[in-house]
Amino acid sequence: MSDIPRWALTRTAKLASLPLGMAGRATVGLGKRIGGRPAEAVAREIQQRTAEQIFSVLGQLKGGAMKFGQALSVFEAALPEDIAGPYRAALTKLQEAAPPLPAASVHKVLAEQLGPRWRRKFREFDDRPAAAASIGQVHRAVWSDGRDVAVKIQYPGAGPALIADLNQLGRLARLFSVIQPGLDIKPLIAELKSRVAEELDYELEAESTRAFGKAYDGDPEIAVPEVLAAAPRVLVTEWIDGTPLSRIIADGTQEQRDLCGRLLATLHFSAPSRAGLLHADPHPGNFRLLDDGRLGVIDFGAVARLPDGLPEFVGRLTRLALDGEADAVLAGLREEGFVKPDVEVDAQGVLGYLLPILAPLAEAEFQFSRAWLRSEAARLSDLRSPAYQLGRQLNLPPSYLLIHRVTLGSIGVLCQLGAKAPYRSIVEQWQPGFATPAD
Repeated sequence: MSDIPRWALTRTAKLASLPLGMAGRATVGLGKRIGGRPAEAVAREIQQRTAEQIFSVLGQLKGGAMKFGQALSVFEAALPEDIAGPYRAALTKLQEAAPPLPAASVHKVLAEQLGPRWRRKFREFDDRPAAAASIGQVHRAVWSDGRDVAVKIQYPGAGPALIADLNQLGRLARLFSVIQPGLDIKPLIAELKSRVAEELDYELEAESTRAFGKAYDGDPEIAVPEVLAAAPRVLVTEWIDGTPLSRIIADGTQEQRDLCGRLLATLHFSAPSRAGLLHADPHPGNFRLLDDGRLGVIDFGAVARLPDGLPEFVGRLTRLALDGEADAVLAGLREEGFVKPDVEVDAQGVLGYLLPILAPLAEAEFQFSRAWLRSEAARLSDLRSPAYQLGRQLNLPPSYLLIHRVTLGSIGVLCQLGAKAPYRSIVEQWQPGFATPAD
């Protein structure tokens, strides 16, 4: 593997190559259309080559580019398969590959964070990274008591690189509409930037990991690693063995897919009630299927703090929508700020907009699929459709932004899995306001 670029000038040049490459392909495309090739075929070729370049550049960078790539990875199920294929391959490498931070740099960080005698804390320490995160890399080691551990080490200068990359990616927002028309990345990048300080603090991540661990201690379905040591830029936790979710997405059995889907949904809806937290980074690299059938969950750097659990309003309006109560749904959306006071919308139109999205909860069981997500993405992003026009009139209050992003991300992973499960009963158990009142 070639070295990961670290200097700001190199990073900027690589990101700047994206719009330049797009401009060149558009010029070539114009020539092909003049030469007689169908416009649709030329546009498709430009779209595919642009996607390949974006994935290639993001895959070579750490910091914000990798963080953004991981965040986008959960939406690849909405892309056409000829584009989603290379996207999936590039992002799987991005999530599981290890960038070659030199061993001397690793040792320096460990000495600064754990003390000059850091080696005494380990029986063994593997200098080769076992996995890559967006702002750090993970090494496998053996703790002093003999337990296998994961040692997460933050890249030197990760914070400034993260912000610089996200700022530049924000300026390239229009480029991503070539891959998926209607895809608006600006809110995603703004939300990622707002959480940078938390993700850079590994001691805060340790607190979140401990909170999840306490909530799921002894749980038969969810496994959380124990925290053994923490410093601002180093985190040591138990090592979790298992099959990465990316591998199950690639070639897992349907039984494995369904099990992972059910467990992911259980984690998403139960954690706010049990831990007061929501795991806010639902890309496949953060999950493992253990041999005993539990879902191993790692990387708690991004969490939403929900001490009162998931909003009751969401469950109540979801139930009203499924029951066809259009006027009550619109009134609730206005009350919570999803429809501004001066905006006039049709209640039945709003209900028609929402019901296809709520299809996974309309029946006892539902199978998520790439085809379903693609159809929904097309319905909501087609500039000519009533759904697109109505969507432009709706508002997303800032307090719901993170929950919304995590829910969409989780749905993207479920569609990659093609998982069939009783999602309605999971929501009935854990989402406040959704369960049917007792007769």
